[in-house]
Amino acid sequence: MNKNDSKAEVYMSNNPIRLVQAKGDAFSIGFALGQASASCFRERALGYDRYQALSARWRGSDYLKMLESAARAAYPRYVREIEGIAAGLDQDFETAFLWNCRADLQLPEDVSSATNNVASLGCTSILIPAEGDGPATIAHNEDGAAEFFGACFWVEVRPDEGPAWSSFMTPGTLPGETFGLNEAGLVQTINNITPNDLKAGVSRQIICRAILDATGLDEAVAILKRSDRASGFHHNLGEAKTRRLISVEAPASGCAVREVTSPRAHANHLICPEFESLKQTINPSSRDRQEAADRMIAENALVGGPEAVLFDESTPIYKNRQDESSRTLATSVFTLFPDRIHWRAHSSLDERDALSGTMHVV
Repeated sequence: MNKNDSKAEVYMSNNPIRLVQAKGDAFSIGFALGQASASCFRERALGYDRYQALSARWRGSDYLKMLESAARAAYPRYVREIEGIAAGLDQDFETAFLWNCRADLQLPEDVSSATNNVASLGCTSILIPAEGDGPATIAHNEDGAAEFFGACFWVEVRPDEGPAWSSFMTPGTLPGETFGLNEAGLVQTINNITPNDLKAGVSRQIICRAILDATGLDEAVAILKRSDRASGFHHNLGEAKTRRLISVEAPASGCAVREVTSPRAHANHLICPEFESLKQTINPSSRDRQEAADRMIAENALVGGPEAVLFDESTPIYKNRQDESSRTLATSVFTLFPDRIHWRAHSSLDERDALSGTMHVV
C-alpha cells in the first residue's frame, strides 16, 4: 500500500498533550501516528543516546531479525502498524522496529552510566479497588527520558478490526506501553522493570499493543502468560464491567498475577516473591518511590485522591526537575464504572486536566 493512499484521518489540537485521532486498517493507523510524530522523532529520538548505542550494536543483527520473525509470527497486524509508523516517520522499517524493540535489546557494556541509568527509570502507579457500589481507580505517572517532555501524544483510534482504543504515545512508538484504555472496558498502565532475562521473542511493546485489543482481564492475562515474550513490564490492569483490578509482573521468564483488594502502589522493580531469585536492576529512584508511596498509602494520603501521592515532590515521586535525565511526561487517572470509564490526563502540576473524557463500555 502506498503511504499516500492511507485511509486514516488525523486531527491535531494545541493542547499541551497533543491529540491525534486515527481510523482505518493497521497500516493506515500506523502511518497516521508516525506522520503526527515525525518531527519529534527526528529531533529527539534519533539522537537519543540509548537509541544510538542500541542501533550501533544491533542494526542488521541476526538477533534483531529473530525479534522481527517472532513478532510477525505472533502478531502480524501490529507489525503492520509498525510498518505504517515507519512510513509516516519517513524512516526505513528497521529504524522503527529497532526503536520499538529498544527495551528488548541489551545495551553495550561500554555505554555511559547516564545512558544505563535512564534505561532503568520510569513510572509509578496507584491502584484503588472499588468499595461497595463505588468505582475502582487506576492512576499513573508516566516517566521517561527528559528528551520527550512536551513531545508526546494522546491518540484516539478506531480500527477496522478490534475495539476502539486510546493511549498516551511517545514519538514513533507503538501505543500501549504507557497508559490507555479501550471500549471493551479495559484499562492498562505500564511500569518499566529491568530483570536480567532478555531472550529472543515477541517485543514487550507488541505485547502491550495486543492488550489494547483484549476484551477483558482473562484475555489480557493469557497474553502476558505467553512463553515467547522477549522481555517484560509490570502491568496494572482494570476491567470496568467487573471493576476488578489486577497487578501483573511479567518479565520474560514468568508471570505473577495479583488481585488488588486494597490500595497499593508499584514503581519499577519486581516485588513479588516468585521473582526473588531473578537478577534485576533496582534503581534508587524506584526503591525510594515504592517506599514513599507505600508509606503515604498507609497514612491515608489517598483520601485526597491519587494525585496526593503521584504529585509528591519530596521523594520525588513526581519528577519535574529540568536538570534530571528522567521526567514525568504526564499523569493519568482512570475511574472505572460498570458501563463507562472516566479518564483525565494532567500534563504537569500546573496543567491539570489537559485532556479528559468518558469511554463508554460496549
